[in-house]
Amino acid sequence: MQRKLQPEILDTLPPDHPDALHSRRNIRQLNALMGNFRWFAATLPGLLRPGERALELGAGDGALGLALARRGLPVDGLDFWPRPVDWPREAAWHRTDLRSFTGYGGYAVVFGNLIFHHFSAAELAVLGGALSSTAQVIVACEPSRRRRFQFLLRGAGPLLHANYVTRHDAHVSIAAGFIGDELARALGLDEKAWTWRCAGTAFGSNRMIARRR
Repeated sequence: MQRKLQPEILDTLPPDHPDALHSRRNIRQLNALMGNFRWFAATLPGLLRPGERALELGAGDGALGLALARRGLPVDGLDFWPRPVDWPREAAWHRTDLRSFTGYGGYAVVFGNLIFHHFSAAELAVLGGALSSTAQVIVACEPSRRRRFQFLLRGAGPLLHANYVTRHDAHVSIAAGFIGDELARALGLDEKAWTWRCAGTAFGSNRMIARRR
């Protein structure tokens, strides 16, 4: 199916709204089922050199960054949401729009979990231009755009006690996701300057590791 971008309800709710909190719990459950946090924990350590910090785009409630920090990984966060109360004191939290953030030059490794699918092709091209001029590595885990995953999530909703926000947003997130190396190409990464590996998983993720040559 063709990629289709639609508004997600969670983006319209205040961070402390009960429905937002419920949906965030559901998202953590989905991440566990998809193995996304485990994949980042296994992937990022080999990409960071001594003294470097990684920047998580769309860090949300900080769940992924906190899980990585507990493993000793130096991670800073960027999101519209407020800094989580339990965010590590030594870690930065940039409360801003990733499309206008001017501090990418301070990070060799930039990563995002279920965030790039929120943006149009034009926005991804602009973001890719900013990242490709500074970052050495870009790592992403996104929804795999397959109808079967929409059907699977619809069936899993009652088991997860998914609320209306999660049910809606999961469906449209998959429709806005990626297959193959679409994300690398949407970011406009130059094949002469970058090499990348993209792969879909059986549990609905499309994962990318892009490195500067």
